[in-house]
Amino acid sequence: MSQPDPDRTQVFTTPGSARTPDPADEQVTAVHPTASARDDADRQDTAVVPAVPPAGAAPAPEPVQTWRPPADPGATAPAWSTKPVAVRRPDPVGALLLQLAGVAAGLSLALPWTPGGATGYGLAEDVVDTAGRDWTDLFSTGLWQPGAVLAGGALLFVLGLLLLLPARAHRFLGALALVVAGVVVAAVLVPAAAQRWRPEAFDLGFAFALAVAGLGLLGALKALLTGPKLR
Repeated sequence: MSQPDPDRTQVFTTPGSARTPDPADEQVTAVHPTASARDDADRQDTAVVPAVPPAGAAPAPEPVQTWRPPADPGATAPAWSTKPVAVRRPDPVGALLLQLAGVAAGLSLALPWTPGGATGYGLAEDVVDTAGRDWTDLFSTGLWQPGAVLAGGALLFVLGLLLLLPARAHRFLGALALVVAGVVVAAVLVPAAAQRWRPEAFDLGFAFALAVAGLGLLGALKALLTGPKLR
């Protein structure tokens, strides 16, 4: 029988001979610092040296400091109001319309209201005389209609003057003018409807009465719908 081969992985030494050291056994693992560790060490060892401007260079300008008022710890809001306020102003457009209504009522005094009939001034005298006897006769005779137009025109003219006074709003005057204009409108519509809307049944004085109603209504709506102007 053949002898088994010796284990080739074993290292045998002859007697009296020294064992040759394996270089792999003598390797020493050296720990080298990483790049980030070297960078941190370099930053710690580096001293910050301020930049020295070159000779003859202009010095750097100093920062401009903006003045601010000293803070008041007790104040939480400004003494003035930051909200918009209404401006006091007149209403020239509404005033012009109401004054024109009053002028139209004045012109109707000199003109006949019906063909061959009395002028507005004659009707005004009849209104005053009838009201002095019994004011209820004004409605039975129909004289309340010219009386309402003439008196309404005078009131609208006065309200137009008041619209020229500066105020935040003229809505109260506009409401009053609207009531007066509504009475005038009724005073001209009633006789027109009684005559079946025939233009030939009326004369130039009644046309000015219609102008009183229209101008008064427009001026009243203008003053009523115009709100305050904020600033």
